[in-house]
Amino acid sequence: MSGIAIPVYIAVMALVTYAVRMVPFVVFRKKLKSKFLKDFLYYVPYAVLGAMTIPAIFYSTGNMVSAAVGCIIAMLLAFRNKSLLTVAAAACGAAFVTDLIMSYLIQ
Repeated sequence: MSGIAIPVYIAVMALVTYAVRMVPFVVFRKKLKSKFLKDFLYYVPYAVLGAMTIPAIFYSTGNMVSAAVGCIIAMLLAFRNKSLLTVAAAACGAAFVTDLIMSYLIQ
Protein backbone atom coordinates (compact mmCIF):
# COMPACT_ATOMS: atom_id res chain seq x y z
CA MET A 1 0.00 0.00 0.00
CA SER A 2 1.44 3.35 -0.96
CA GLY A 3 1.70 6.26 1.44
CA ILE A 4 -0.88 8.33 -0.43
CA ALA A 5 -3.53 5.58 -0.45
CA ILE A 6 -4.41 5.70 3.25
CA PRO A 7 -5.26 9.45 3.31
CA VAL A 8 -7.34 8.97 0.15
CA TYR A 9 -9.23 6.08 1.75
CA ILE A 10 -9.86 8.17 4.86
CA ALA A 11 -11.08 11.12 2.79
CA VAL A 12 -13.44 8.93 0.75
CA MET A 13 -14.88 7.34 3.91
CA ALA A 14 -15.31 10.79 5.48
CA LEU A 15 -17.26 11.96 2.42
CA VAL A 16 -19.43 8.84 2.39
CA THR A 17 -20.17 9.18 6.10
CA TYR A 18 -21.01 12.87 5.71
CA ALA A 19 -23.24 12.19 2.69
CA VAL A 20 -25.19 9.48 4.52
CA ARG A 21 -25.87 11.87 7.39
CA MET A 22 -26.55 14.94 5.25
CA VAL A 23 -28.91 13.47 2.63
CA PRO A 24 -31.91 13.04 4.98
CA PHE A 25 -31.68 16.69 6.02
CA VAL A 26 -31.62 17.84 2.40
CA VAL A 27 -34.35 15.48 1.18
CA PHE A 28 -36.73 15.89 4.13
CA ARG A 29 -36.68 19.64 4.73
CA LYS A 30 -40.43 19.79 5.23
CA LYS A 31 -42.34 17.94 7.91
CA LEU A 32 -43.24 14.41 6.83
CA LYS A 33 -46.95 13.99 6.15
CA SER A 34 -46.98 10.42 4.91
CA LYS A 35 -48.01 8.06 7.71
CA PHE A 36 -46.37 5.14 5.90
CA LEU A 37 -43.02 6.94 5.64
CA LYS A 38 -43.17 8.06 9.29
CA ASP A 39 -43.90 4.51 10.43
CA PHE A 40 -41.20 3.10 8.16
CA LEU A 41 -38.56 5.51 9.45
CA TYR A 42 -39.64 4.90 13.04
CA TYR A 43 -38.86 1.18 12.82
CA VAL A 44 -35.63 1.37 10.79
CA PRO A 45 -33.29 1.68 13.83
CA TYR A 46 -34.89 -1.33 15.51
CA ALA A 47 -34.65 -3.41 12.34
CA VAL A 48 -31.00 -2.52 11.80
CA LEU A 49 -30.15 -3.24 15.43
CA GLY A 50 -31.88 -6.60 15.20
CA ALA A 51 -30.14 -7.44 11.92
CA MET A 52 -26.76 -6.76 13.51
CA THR A 53 -27.43 -8.34 16.91
CA ILE A 54 -29.24 -11.61 16.14
CA PRO A 55 -26.46 -13.18 14.02
CA ALA A 56 -23.87 -12.09 16.58
CA ILE A 57 -25.83 -13.84 19.33
CA PHE A 58 -25.85 -17.19 17.58
CA TYR A 59 -22.21 -17.15 16.51
CA SER A 60 -20.75 -15.72 19.73
CA THR A 61 -20.35 -18.93 21.72
CA GLY A 62 -19.32 -21.36 19.01
CA ASN A 63 -22.21 -23.59 20.07
CA MET A 64 -25.70 -22.93 18.75
CA VAL A 65 -27.43 -24.66 21.67
CA SER A 66 -25.80 -22.54 24.38
CA ALA A 67 -26.36 -19.42 22.27
CA ALA A 68 -30.04 -20.30 21.87
CA VAL A 69 -30.42 -20.89 25.62
CA GLY A 70 -28.83 -17.51 26.34
CA CYS A 71 -31.06 -15.82 23.77
CA ILE A 72 -34.22 -17.42 25.20
CA ILE A 73 -33.27 -16.38 28.75
CA ALA A 74 -32.59 -12.84 27.52
CA MET A 75 -35.95 -12.63 25.76
CA LEU A 76 -37.86 -13.97 28.76
CA LEU A 77 -36.24 -11.51 31.14
CA ALA A 78 -36.61 -8.61 28.71
CA PHE A 79 -40.34 -9.34 28.33
CA ARG A 80 -40.59 -9.26 32.13
CA ASN A 81 -39.10 -5.72 32.02
CA LYS A 82 -35.88 -6.56 33.85
CA SER A 83 -32.96 -4.16 33.65
CA LEU A 84 -30.46 -4.37 30.82
CA LEU A 85 -27.69 -5.41 33.20
CA THR A 86 -29.83 -8.22 34.61
CA VAL A 87 -30.81 -9.45 31.14
CA ALA A 88 -27.23 -9.37 29.83
CA ALA A 89 -25.72 -11.03 32.91
CA ALA A 90 -28.36 -13.77 33.02
CA ALA A 91 -28.06 -14.48 29.31
CA CYS A 92 -24.26 -14.70 29.51
CA GLY A 93 -24.49 -16.88 32.60
CA ALA A 94 -27.06 -19.19 31.02
CA ALA A 95 -24.97 -19.59 27.87
CA PHE A 96 -21.84 -20.25 29.94
CA VAL A 97 -23.51 -22.82 32.21
CA THR A 98 -25.14 -24.53 29.21
CA ASP A 99 -21.77 -24.73 27.48
CA LEU A 100 -20.17 -26.19 30.63
CA ILE A 101 -22.93 -28.79 30.98
CA MET A 102 -22.69 -29.76 27.33
CA SER A 103 -18.88 -30.08 27.45
CA TYR A 104 -19.20 -32.22 30.60
CA LEU A 105 -21.81 -34.49 29.00
CA ILE A 106 -19.82 -34.91 25.78
CA GLN A 107 -16.64 -36.05 27.60
